[in-house]
Amino acid sequence: MNAYLFGWNPIKFKWENIDADIKKLKATGELIDNWSVASHKTIRPGDRAYIVRLGVDPKGIFASGTIEAEPYLASRKGRIYHRINISIDVLLNPDKERILTFDILKTGNLAEQTWSPQASGISIRPHLVDELEGVWLDFLANKEEY
Repeated sequence: MNAYLFGWNPIKFKWENIDADIKKLKATGELIDNWSVASHKTIRPGDRAYIVRLGVDPKGIFASGTIEAEPYLASRKGRIYHRINISIDVLLNPDKERILTFDILKTGNLAEQTWSPQASGISIRPHLVDELEGVWLDFLANKEEY
């Protein structure tokens, strides 16, 4: 399985309805959102997605999901770029809940990965994917201990 890292910077883009999205995900089990993607030539439906908060503390992974479909072209402010739909399976509000922070992500083998991507939708190093998923699942199961 391949995995990709998507960046969210609340300074550049407010997620006004994050609490409503969290409630929707908990109530229905479904939440699909679209993101710009740099690795549009390699990303495929079924690949894993992690969303990292950048720009303000706390910085780290606060959401995960699965790529829903092939990338598509979109236009914004006269610029054409690639987007992808992500079926989100976990969404935490970084202002209200603990997230998987950089101090954890930058230890051991995971330190090899760039966790502050300049572009959203970069590939996570293939040999780190299983370890990252294990750390993420452990974090979710034991959030209060982190």
